[in-house]
Amino acid sequence: MKKSTLKNSVLILEDGTIFYGKCAGKEGTSVGEICFNTGMTGYQEVFTDPSYYGQIIVTTNVHIGNYGYKNNEKESDSMKISGLICKDFNIDDSRYASDGNLKEYFEKENMFVISEVDTRALVSHIRDRGVMNVLISSETNNIPALKKQLMKVPSMNGLELASFVSTPKTYQLGNSESKYKVAVLDFGIKKNILKCLEFLGIYIKVFPMSSKIEDIMNWNPSGIFLSNGPGDPASMKNSIINVKKLIDTKIPIFGICLGHQLIAIASGLKTYKMHNGHRGINHPVINLETKKCEVTSQNHGFSIDESSIIDNKNIIITHRNLNDDTIEGLKFIDRPCFSVQFHPESSPGPHDSRYLFNQFLDNIKTYNNG
Repeated sequence: MKKSTLKNSVLILEDGTIFYGKCAGKEGTSVGEICFNTGMTGYQEVFTDPSYYGQIIVTTNVHIGNYGYKNNEKESDSMKISGLICKDFNIDDSRYASDGNLKEYFEKENMFVISEVDTRALVSHIRDRGVMNVLISSETNNIPALKKQLMKVPSMNGLELASFVSTPKTYQLGNSESKYKVAVLDFGIKKNILKCLEFLGIYIKVFPMSSKIEDIMNWNPSGIFLSNGPGDPASMKNSIINVKKLIDTKIPIFGICLGHQLIAIASGLKTYKMHNGHRGINHPVINLETKKCEVTSQNHGFSIDESSIIDNKNIIITHRNLNDDTIEGLKFIDRPCFSVQFHPESSPGPHDSRYLFNQFLDNIKTYNNG
C-alpha cells in the first residue's frame, strides 16, 4: 500500500496541542498516556510488553518496521500498547525470515497507528511539559468532540492496571526435577524474564497477582520473584499487603520494575510519578557495590522517593541512574531480598545486568542449604 493512500489522522494531547499524520494500522480512535521509547531496535518486544498497558508509545527512532515481525519475538501473547505514534512507518519489511510486515501485524492485533507525525517536535513538547494523556483518531476531524472524549480518560497517577495483564490462572515451567522452586507473582511479566529464570535450571510456578499467600507458600517455594507490570504501584493495596507478608517470610526475593516498587512501598518507602519516566535500551546505571557502569533496558514511569529511605536502616541503595541520579536498585541488610528498577532480562537491550539472576540463585542456594 502506498503512503499516499493512507487515511488522515489526528493526535490531540491533554494540554490541547494537536499534531496531524496518517493512519497506518486499524482505523479508529484510541486513548492512553503518551510516553516515548528511545530504542532503535526491538520494537516488537516493546509493543508486546505488558508494562505498556494503557499507554500510547512514541518511537523516537525515525524508521519503524523495516524488519517486520516474527511470532516468536513477543513478550506476551498480544500487543499491550494502546497505540503507536511514529514518523516513518515502513509498510514493506526486508527480513527474509519475517512472518509479515508491521502494518499486517497491527491490523491483525486491531491496533492503532498514526504515522508521518513530527515526532521530534512531539517528544520535545512532552519532555518539557511531562507525560499526559493523548488521543489518536482516524475516524473524525471533529476536534471539540475528540477533546471532550480525551478529558474523560483517567490519569495514570493512581491507576491500577496490573490486574488487566496478570495471568488468570497458575502455570508451571522449567525443570520439574530441580531442587529449587521459584514462585513468580505475575503483575504483567515479560516472557524473557521467565526464560532467564528457566536458564537457571529451576522449577517455576507462575501465580496470578490476586493469589493468596497461603496458596503460594503451600507450594513450598525456594524463592519468590515479583514481576514487572503497568500502572501506579501505590494503588495496589492488596498486592502491597501480600508483598509485605512475603518479605516477612525471609525467603529469597527478587523484584524487577513494578516488583521493585512494590517491595519499596511494602517496606515503608514511597513512590512518585516521574516527569517523563525512563524508556529505552541504553540507560546508564552505576552499581554502587562494584562501582561498574551497566547499560540497561528500562521502562517505568514511577520511581522511589529517596527522602522516604533516609530513616530506613535496613535497606540500602545498590544502583543509581547516571542520567538523573534516581534510585535503580535496593537490597535488605537482614534478609536475602533485593530488587532493581531496570530490566536485566533486557529484551530488547544489552546483557550487562544478567548477573542479577545468578545473584538470586545464589541467595536461594544459601538460604535453602544453610
